Amino acid sequence: MNTKSNKTTILTNEAGTTAFDHQAAPRLIIAGTGSGAGKTTVTLGLMKALAQRGLRVQGFKCGPDYIDPTYHTAVTGRASRNLDAWMTSPDYVRETFARASAGHDISIIEGVMGLYDGKDPLSNTGSTAEIAMVTQTPVILVVDVRSMARSAAAIVLGFQQLEPELHIAGVIVNRCGSAGHYTIVKKAIEQMCGIPVVGWLKRDEDMSIPERHLGLVPAIERGELEPLFQRAADVLLEGTDLDLLLELAASAPPLQLQTHRTAIENDTEQPSQATPQQKHNFTDTCQPVIAVARDAAFNFYYPDNLELLEAAGARLQYFSPLAGEGIPAEADSVYLGGGFPEEFAAVIAGNENFLNGLREAVRTGMPLFAECGGYMVLGETLTDREGVTYTMAGIIPAQVQMQKKRAALGYREASAVQDSFLLKQGEVLRGHEFHYSTMTYREEGEIPYAYETKGLRGLKQEGYASGSVVAGYTHIHLGSYPAAAQRWVHHCNAYRQQRTL
Repeated sequence: MNTKSNKTTILTNEAGTTAFDHQAAPRLIIAGTGSGAGKTTVTLGLMKALAQRGLRVQGFKCGPDYIDPTYHTAVTGRASRNLDAWMTSPDYVRETFARASAGHDISIIEGVMGLYDGKDPLSNTGSTAEIAMVTQTPVILVVDVRSMARSAAAIVLGFQQLEPELHIAGVIVNRCGSAGHYTIVKKAIEQMCGIPVVGWLKRDEDMSIPERHLGLVPAIERGELEPLFQRAADVLLEGTDLDLLLELAASAPPLQLQTHRTAIENDTEQPSQATPQQKHNFTDTCQPVIAVARDAAFNFYYPDNLELLEAAGARLQYFSPLAGEGIPAEADSVYLGGGFPEEFAAVIAGNENFLNGLREAVRTGMPLFAECGGYMVLGETLTDREGVTYTMAGIIPAQVQMQKKRAALGYREASAVQDSFLLKQGEVLRGHEFHYSTMTYREEGEIPYAYETKGLRGLKQEGYASGSVVAGYTHIHLGSYPAAAQRWVHHCNAYRQQRTL
């Protein structure tokens, strides 16, 4: 391997641990042959092992996911970021990646599903492979080799040949039965594929990552999964050449970035290239405040969304409904993100300060945006999986019912059905849906839907937009249309000026 051709350098810091020349942009993508191959275990183990060496590790996740970034953040101590070239654009992804990676020693990107799985079975759209090519990142392919030997080489070879532009730099084999099994698989792959097998993980039933149950995020934040993260690092280090992985990361070429114009000059345009640093110059002298609910019940937010709102001129103020807090007095808007409100429905129902604050916000015309979990709280009632019903804000004339079967999953193009503080009619935001609840409206008149969403199963009308409220199940990504963030903050300014008259 010739790392000099890419102008990359592995250094040693004062503590004797490994560090990098930041211009080299050292990075790896951990991809799997399919869901369940072990990429999350490898990713977390690698992040933990590198952090233990004294490296500053920045985590990323391909696609629209909130749980894995929460894992990464817990392990590295740095907020993990989502990279999605369908919801945003390739240039947006590159700029976001470069900005978040700056000042760190190495970036680790965890893939989604199998390497080539994404939005479209006939292309790389929405896949880990797409992110790898957009960011020019070497791929470490995780292969589950249970009950196979030379066949593992055929699997790796197929992954290499499907996309010649992709750089699969190495392989980690998972669930090996023994050191001897690993040796056989390693020889076969290296002979046929010409890339190194950098390590292996033995079969370990205690190493499975917990299912994505509803209390998982709070458990992560309480530190309850720390022993699992340490175990993942220990198992990885037992059979993996960490120095070789660092060399492969250092072989990544410098990112090629482009400079774009500011996010919004014209409401009729939909530029997807703008980044959170490209701030709009407001003439307003007062900075509007967006109150963001953030606790165990409301915790699914893309960092990009929050940063784009700040870049548009807003100041974010966080509050916790679970801690008994209401809407901050200085708020000019409210943002209720997704999460698990059904797990804390009794607490939310008992916080009249919060619920009354939402009702008062709507009464006074304050911009209120809610997605998924936040959308559920705006209904009249919420019935949990045990059949217990709780009173919610009653802003939306509908009842929410939890169910065991998943109600929706997948990418969405959300086109505005009507004008609002977020979008003008026909404008589009991209995002995704993932929920286990249904919203049933009372049959009284026509429902003021927020969006017409497009997914794999076609078109449907979804959400609620009336007065100063925009809400729906779709988790939107403001990076897909930064003009929406600008318009939101503009309306916050207008509300602020109105209430101070």
